[in-house]
Amino acid sequence: MEKSLHYLLMANHMTFQKQFFSNVKNLGLTTGQPKVLDYLQDHDGSAQKEIAKGCHIEPATLTSLLAGMEKKELITRSTKEGDRRTLYVSMTEKGREMQSQISIEFARLEQAALQDFSKEEQSQLILMLSHLYDNMIKNAGCKPTRTENGDN
Repeated sequence: MEKSLHYLLMANHMTFQKQFFSNVKNLGLTTGQPKVLDYLQDHDGSAQKEIAKGCHIEPATLTSLLAGMEKKELITRSTKEGDRRTLYVSMTEKGREMQSQISIEFARLEQAALQDFSKEEQSQLILMLSHLYDNMIKNAGCKPTRTENGDN
């Protein structure tokens, strides 16, 4: 099998995620929760819609995810004076402790993944992946073109 870009991106993502969740299973996190805590580390007190956008999660999915995190006392949701329609999400102390453990595990996995890369290669990889991400976001609104017979 040829290792195409899409295959390598999916395989790397799945391998990283599988290893991550295996290593943090004692924390009781579900898929999506580490991403939200990671986002809140730099954007604590964000509106739910900002978190959804920043984490690439559908708003309805995020609402369910946050409900579970609130039950685990990892986050709190509140409104701000004058804006009762928007819920803002903040990490609790327990959430910050969990985020600290998540950050340690992300760093450990990244170090293992990049162990044979020079510092220059690591920088180039980050630059290229950032460029790839920017291209994907820029083209996210594009619809697939139809073939002559009307199929996608």
